[in-house]
Amino acid sequence: MRIGARDFDTEHHTYLMAIVNITPDSFYEGSRHTDPDDLVRTVLRMEKEGADLIDLGAESTRPGHISISEQEEMDRLLPALEMIRKNTEIPISADTTKAAVAREALAAGCDLINTVEGLIDAEMAAYIREAGAACCLMHNRKEPVYADFAADFQEDMKQIYTNALSLGIPEDQIILDPGIGFAKSTEQNLMILQNMKEWMIPGIPWLLGTSRKSVIGNTLGLPAEERLEGTLATTALAVMAGCSFVRVHDVKENKRCILMAEAIRDCGR
Repeated sequence: MRIGARDFDTEHHTYLMAIVNITPDSFYEGSRHTDPDDLVRTVLRMEKEGADLIDLGAESTRPGHISISEQEEMDRLLPALEMIRKNTEIPISADTTKAAVAREALAAGCDLINTVEGLIDAEMAAYIREAGAACCLMHNRKEPVYADFAADFQEDMKQIYTNALSLGIPEDQIILDPGIGFAKSTEQNLMILQNMKEWMIPGIPWLLGTSRKSVIGNTLGLPAEERLEGTLATTALAVMAGCSFVRVHDVKENKRCILMAEAIRDCGR
């Protein structure tokens, strides 16, 4: 897979997408970067520590978040994106659900659209396709109601993938995200982590985003500030299951975890 100016071997490696939120209300305070100078310093530090991509979010998607307008999201996102692009060539992802925001982000140099609304519409797909960009499409539902969670989840993931193909997005530009923490109970999130390898669509890269999320907090009884170790456990699982990307807040620690897990997995091959 090619994202921006970089090729990613999604079959053999797990890459690190670093979270940079330019929002005042993201669930983990440590990921909020609203000062321009701090933003650039943070991105350059993350790149030095081993980030392979930067994921910029200008609107929180945490449970109970308050939606903002297209214009407000663009006013936050575009200056930050342009500033980062001036200082580094690292691939940049824009985390948005709005087609108009995706269009402007792609025009400003964004390389990937990351959306929590996996069943994208024709407008969003057209902008991604015309830009030759990659996309990450996340599993989500308006209501967390399932007849049989395992079967329904896998069918939903297939629908997200086939919908993107039907809208003209090339197969090699699609990443799927199982949507940990979205429209799922703690037990259902744990089921995904337990069964990732079996539930993946063969040949389609997965991105796992568990960093400091409630599934870790609920399991360990810890606030967001104390969920690093739980996150690292899921990162190691992601490597062993064959996930191509992990989306995390803590770059250095997760990068070391990836390298160690890959060394164990690949020893003797």
